[in-house]
Amino acid sequence: MPYLFTSESVSEGHPDKIADQISDSLLDNFLAFDPESKVACETLVTTGQVVLAGEVKSNTYLDVQHIARDVINKIGYTKGEYQFSGDSCGVISLIHEQSQDINQGVDRGNKEEQGAGDQGMMFGYATKETENYMPLALDISHKILQVLADMRKDGKEISYLRPDAKAQVTIEYSDDNVPQRIDTIVVSTQHDEFDSDEKMLEQIKKDIIEVVIPKVKALLPSEIQDLFTDGITYHINPTGKFVIGGPHGDAGLTGRKIIVDTYGGKGAHGGGAFSGKDPSKVDRSAAYAARHVAKNLVAAGVANEILVQVSYAIGVVEPTSLFVDTYGTANVDMNDGEIAKKASELFDMRPFAIEERLKLRNPMYLETAAYGHMGKTPRTVTKVFESPYNGKVEKEIELFTWEKLDMIQEVKAAFDLS
Repeated sequence: MPYLFTSESVSEGHPDKIADQISDSLLDNFLAFDPESKVACETLVTTGQVVLAGEVKSNTYLDVQHIARDVINKIGYTKGEYQFSGDSCGVISLIHEQSQDINQGVDRGNKEEQGAGDQGMMFGYATKETENYMPLALDISHKILQVLADMRKDGKEISYLRPDAKAQVTIEYSDDNVPQRIDTIVVSTQHDEFDSDEKMLEQIKKDIIEVVIPKVKALLPSEIQDLFTDGITYHINPTGKFVIGGPHGDAGLTGRKIIVDTYGGKGAHGGGAFSGKDPSKVDRSAAYAARHVAKNLVAAGVANEILVQVSYAIGVVEPTSLFVDTYGTANVDMNDGEIAKKASELFDMRPFAIEERLKLRNPMYLETAAYGHMGKTPRTVTKVFESPYNGKVEKEIELFTWEKLDMIQEVKAAFDLS
């Protein structure tokens, strides 16, 4: 029997995502000036206020207020009428030094013996249903909001948009788990005041369906474009008016959108947030590594869909387990336990090995903090960091290294795939 599956995304101006971006910008600045920094930064945003908290061990000192304000302004919170602006909000820092009890289990004389920064389990997932090996409903949700943000910043075709927005996509699947059509699209976007609520809703619905959605479709391959039929149910700003938004409408916290950050509810999630954490925290680094494993296994043809779980004990070097679920889609004559054993031989999942393989001790994290940590295109960029205390640093950085399909040949050889 056909079934429906739904995923959602939120914009860079959503309160929780503002918090994530501030936390990751702080992390990037610490790593830019001291790559060995140990960072766990949390951010709270609310009406007119930003609160920074957490633990840091670093040889550098930062103007955290300036960094937070800069992130807020770049997102687009620059007007007093939003009741939250980078130039006028208060910024309170409660950041303190990392606990020595935790640090002694992580830092070792021999870096290869670096222990995990915490216990827990992390998941990676990949599926062949999209070109970037991501779940389709989440991929489309992200794209809707990215197009909306680009149009907001451009201001030419749609001039009334404000930074806060959410999107949700429901897809109908066949019995054999193949997408058949898009059933429902929900978009809620913050906006300027209109002369009348009726005119507002009419204009926003028209612009989303006739301007935004065609731009989203153009980003997708033809077989996915065919899923956009005239039968889609649209819910556009279904509560009506959405003028009050951002941190003035709802408080935002780092790490509260972990399903948006990963796979939109497909696969599984271990519960650990990513943003604001340096790569010694396996909540982040091992989740990236598990995605790298799953994506390369699927791309090599081991299975059409794969979930990878890896787990750790705090301060212990070797993972406590590595689990694989192929959902019955394996293309090799092995059970899931045998596939997991082979994968653990191919991919070194010790914390320091992950940091080295994926080049995670670089200031590469702000770009992950909106529209998903997974599924983006790896690329190299030049980033410049300036500080009144540390001067100026310019670095060439590889982004989204865990998305690289750089192990396909090794996987094919190990699994006897041509």
